[in-house]
Amino acid sequence: MALPDPAVSAVRKPPVADLSIRIVHEQNRALGVVRGVVQPDAITMDAGAMVTAWAGHGIGYAASADLSPAGLQAAADRAIHWARLVDARGLFEGVALPRPAARGVVRAATVQQPIASRRELIEQLREEAAALNGDPRIVHWAASVHLSQTTQRQYLDGELVGDESFSYVVPNLEATAASGGRSQTRTLGGQYNGFCRQGGGEVIDLSGLRGGGARIGREALQLLDAPNCPNGRRSLLLAPDQMLLQIHESIGHPLELDRILGDERNFAGTSFVTLDMFGRYRYGSPLLNVSFDPTHAGGFASYGVDDEGTPAAKVRLIEDGMLRLPLGSALSVARARAVGFSLAGTANARASGWHRPPIDRMANINVEPGDSSLAQMVRDTERGVLMRTNVSWSIDDSRNKFQFGCEWGQLIENGELGAVVRNPNYRGVSATFWRNLAAVGRADEREWLGTPYCGKGEPGQVVRVGHAAPPCLFHEVDVFGAEQ
Repeated sequence: MALPDPAVSAVRKPPVADLSIRIVHEQNRALGVVRGVVQPDAITMDAGAMVTAWAGHGIGYAASADLSPAGLQAAADRAIHWARLVDARGLFEGVALPRPAARGVVRAATVQQPIASRRELIEQLREEAAALNGDPRIVHWAASVHLSQTTQRQYLDGELVGDESFSYVVPNLEATAASGGRSQTRTLGGQYNGFCRQGGGEVIDLSGLRGGGARIGREALQLLDAPNCPNGRRSLLLAPDQMLLQIHESIGHPLELDRILGDERNFAGTSFVTLDMFGRYRYGSPLLNVSFDPTHAGGFASYGVDDEGTPAAKVRLIEDGMLRLPLGSALSVARARAVGFSLAGTANARASGWHRPPIDRMANINVEPGDSSLAQMVRDTERGVLMRTNVSWSIDDSRNKFQFGCEWGQLIENGELGAVVRNPNYRGVSATFWRNLAAVGRADEREWLGTPYCGKGEPGQVVRVGHAAPPCLFHEVDVFGAEQ
């Protein structure tokens, strides 16, 4: 276990308050080759602390980039001041404000293979970028990898709550083909970098980046020449790299408890889910089982303890189609109980950085596997479309009515995969969409994916999230092609 930080140990507090200190160090590096040109390395480093104070029924926050004893003391004094002001105004009156529950959690970064040297990575990116550019109709091509190393320590009144390190890897390939006033883009991980995991060099190998340039370029050209996706109600087979967006927008965000309590009403909207739905609402077909799992070693949003100090644990949010639990941090659960709803919570209080307090955020939100293979789902489909890789999304303020577009579409006719189609889109309503779930893929076809760009909060705050899912088949979905 790590030794206490001397600067943390030096912080004084009055006996009527408790203090939590979360110290974060992060280094980010982006390597890329665009149109055959090696880009300058983009390197950022950041470090700072967030101090949380509790006084009576008040809670206060203060951040500091000064990690010296004096800097942390000044932040602690400000946080205590704000906590007392909140207490005096009764903003949390009647709410049992939670304190960190974890003690001494230590988590090392999950790395199976060392990350290659910069020289080796650049050579690999150059090779794949060259393979992307195999036709004069390819007008833009790029290969990249983003690497992040993060350490985080949390303390409660000087006692270590959690000491964790993280290694994030995000590889991507991109090719845009254009001809006759039309253009199509194909990527490795989608516009939101869907293939991303915690780990080392093995993530790059698993992503398909090595040797993937030729395929991505070829598929961009296929899309350029393909007919537009047809319109009408059909069966919809979603690959894992589109399931991640479907889970994210129509399960993850609607189940965030602070959103349900109205915290984002004036900024990002509310949720169609209400407090009285838990335990009684049918969210999807009996095939739908959804877990919150920050404990998976390679998940993009895995950790040992959340930013409120709650130990991570895997729980079921939806079981056999029935809504069971919200994505509710300890504070949000306490607030819900204060208004008469006794709900269990999850370890999902997460901050976008050292300078932000935590709010309710999804982490690894996963559809649990079923017993159908992808081949079987195709055989069982008379008239449908297979869609891969998100390219666009739109959803209303209550996270209910949605419209999503994909990079790649392929018709399914009489149980066989047929022609490639461009601009495949589909739309639906979250409250009913999951009830049309007709088949769920097997565990061996499930993929662990995610995105570095989940936005929420006011002002806007971005965190990493993970999603795992197998292919899934839905019946009677409105699909259509978007003309350029």
